[in-house]
Amino acid sequence: MARPMTPRGSAQIPPRSRSETRARLESTQGATPVPGAEPGSVQTLSHSVIRQDPDLDPGLYVVSTPIGNLRDITLRALDVLSSVRFICAEDTRVAARLLAAYGISTPVKSYHDHNGAQMRPHILSELRGGASVALISDAGTPLVSDPGFKLVREAARDGIRVTAIPGASAVLAGLAVSGLPTDRFMFVGFPPARSAARRRFFLDLAPFSSTLIFFEGPSRLAECLEDMAQVFGNREAAVAREISKVFEETRRGSLSDLAAHYTHLGPPRGELVIILAPPNADQAGEPSQDELDAAILSAGFERKLGEVASEIAMRLGLSRRTVYDRMLVLRRQTTSEAG
Repeated sequence: MARPMTPRGSAQIPPRSRSETRARLESTQGATPVPGAEPGSVQTLSHSVIRQDPDLDPGLYVVSTPIGNLRDITLRALDVLSSVRFICAEDTRVAARLLAAYGISTPVKSYHDHNGAQMRPHILSELRGGASVALISDAGTPLVSDPGFKLVREAARDGIRVTAIPGASAVLAGLAVSGLPTDRFMFVGFPPARSAARRRFFLDLAPFSSTLIFFEGPSRLAECLEDMAQVFGNREAAVAREISKVFEETRRGSLSDLAAHYTHLGPPRGELVIILAPPNADQAGEPSQDELDAAILSAGFERKLGEVASEIAMRLGLSRRTVYDRMLVLRRQTTSEAG
């Protein structure tokens, strides 16, 4: 039975009120408040720790930010965010909360998928003129299921220096706690929203012998896991949610068990990462006819036979023709028994 992991800090801006934070800041010269500090602990970071560099090298800095717990930010990220000319943020409100928590007053400009075409020329012009600019997303490492790819690509093409400031990543954090193989893995982002397109998406991924990592929304989690079980078979998987937050949880099990759990439980709260095990080498032998028949009968005959045959063939390692021919036999038998 999976159980929630021990909480390691709030996902919110520290429980301390803003007025108290300001009072502490005013009473401690040359210091910046530390989010989430416990009563009685050291409450400030000196300016010797957060180093504002007026001579920061020009270029585009791709800065990773926390995925939940505000303390999961690197000192180097704070240095850069406090030193650049301006920050490009996916959501300026989210960025403002992070910057306020660390006493950083760098100007923030909105940059996201909907205004990117208008903003990129301005940002690139600033970069060509020798500016230092930071790019952040709402959470984690920019460009991983977040905007920014086109800006980085065009900056690189223009010969502008692009520097990574590494940090939190839900992809790697989810993989690390999944208990699944880490020697070879692939991140594939969000599956399509509709079941038919999602299954085709999974079919394309089924041949890969690596751990697969997905993002998914809470409302579609159970259906997504059910489609995974239909295409990938009953592989082992893990669902990591609310990583680094108070109610962090990692649930592990077979795809069918996880699908049944979240169907019964309903949509969970929070951000989700699904980690799927690679095909099990111990099950590489050809399945028996009973196993093939069970897979066919489980899928049923309501959908197009060719589509279902492709899914089962991919999952069991058989030829599509073998599966299709057996489906025709079983459908005739089923129809005859029903008559």
